[in-house]
Amino acid sequence: MSRIGRKPITVPSGVEVKLDGSHVTVKGPKGTLEQDVHPRMTLTLENNEVIVTRPSDEIEDKALHGLTRSLVANMVEGVTNGFKKELEVNGVGYRAAKQGKDLNLTIGYSHPVVIPEIDGITIDVPAPNKIVISGPDKQKVGQFAAEVRKKRPPEPYKGKGIKYVDEVIIRKEGKAGKGGKK
Repeated sequence: MSRIGRKPITVPSGVEVKLDGSHVTVKGPKGTLEQDVHPRMTLTLENNEVIVTRPSDEIEDKALHGLTRSLVANMVEGVTNGFKKELEVNGVGYRAAKQGKDLNLTIGYSHPVVIPEIDGITIDVPAPNKIVISGPDKQKVGQFAAEVRKKRPPEPYKGKGIKYVDEVIIRKEGKAGKGGKK
């Protein structure tokens, strides 16, 4: 069996899980999440634990087993604690600011880049060079953070751009400047 798939998902107090066939609804203090899982996977709720079972040992069923368990576990985690991604803005004159519900980035273009906040996502700018994106849905948080980073990805020579806080940029040396034609 799948090592991930066979682990039961513990439902903490204050979180309500509703199973309706292949539709899962998780309600908690941070919000409500809904997901349609693959119809071949069977979900059961026993003793405040969600258990995912698969019909056979076929390769596709094995893959779906772990996937389904991870999706439901992320939903429970999201409505309980939430997820967050932290971004860092590096570069001279590069900064981020919050205007109402929009994220305003000054990142070396001739115009400011304005990114509107989407439903289920909260943008926070604690410092001009730091952006914190948070929300209950792991996929939405990660996708939104990737879209913000894509506006000016970090470059390898000076390290300017928008990067994740825990991301390591491998720096390049640049031109040697020695020798050449005389």
